[in-house]
Amino acid sequence: MRASEDQQVDTQYLCPYATVCEQLGHHLVRERVGVNNTGLSFNSVVAIELNDGHPMNPMVNAGALATTALVQGATPAEQWERVRIGLSRFAGRELALDGEVYHSEMLTNQRNQAIARLLESYGRIDLDPLDVVDTYTRQCSLKVSARDIAIMGATLADGGVNPVTVDRVVSPQVCRDTLSVLAATGMYERSGEWLFEIGLPAKSGVSGGIVAIAPGKGAIGTFSPRLDSAGNSVRGQRATAYLSRTLGLNLFASAAHRNDVGDSHDN
Repeated sequence: MRASEDQQVDTQYLCPYATVCEQLGHHLVRERVGVNNTGLSFNSVVAIELNDGHPMNPMVNAGALATTALVQGATPAEQWERVRIGLSRFAGRELALDGEVYHSEMLTNQRNQAIARLLESYGRIDLDPLDVVDTYTRQCSLKVSARDIAIMGATLADGGVNPVTVDRVVSPQVCRDTLSVLAATGMYERSGEWLFEIGLPAKSGVSGGIVAIAPGKGAIGTFSPRLDSAGNSVRGQRATAYLSRTLGLNLFASAAHRNDVGDSHDN
């Protein structure tokens, strides 16, 4: 896909998690999926074994698969449609599947299939693991733009109300839970560094997207495919860091904001 067109920017972890929390509640999702950082790569199998089969958090592949398995629906097709509609409500427009991306990902999806089967063996997935992987891969293949992910983030920033459609997508409680998990785990094993330097809940994806949320203020969406070793967009991090510092968005900055970025650290 070209940069001027819709891009796949990995909102598949963020919004389905919020939707599942809305449906099933805080405690069940915390127990089944978790909220702690693995400290390892987003597609790590070792992290699952080290934690007795627990996926640890919904922002890595194992946790995203476990979350997808919790989506309500009598069939995989019903689950997928519920996910697509939920993501569309977050974006404020109907989102469509990119069939070319979906088929390409399915051809190289062996690792996610292995992760899903491992989670099934630990009782973390109750459905057919290959059906779960298929639904998850469809989520990964929805076409969205940087504007779309900024609107999705802004929906979380505004307590679950989409700023474009004024539709309540999820509750304020679910927004709080989702932003907490994003702050702890959304930038993979670099989440601590990100929070230290930038101070915003955020989610990156290996396609090159980043969404960062300033609760009560708004959100930033970026897209740039070159990644660092953790799978985070290099230029997306720099752009978000600059905007956060320039606009005074850091959640931990208690002093009055000054438009002065000359002494800030490069990210």
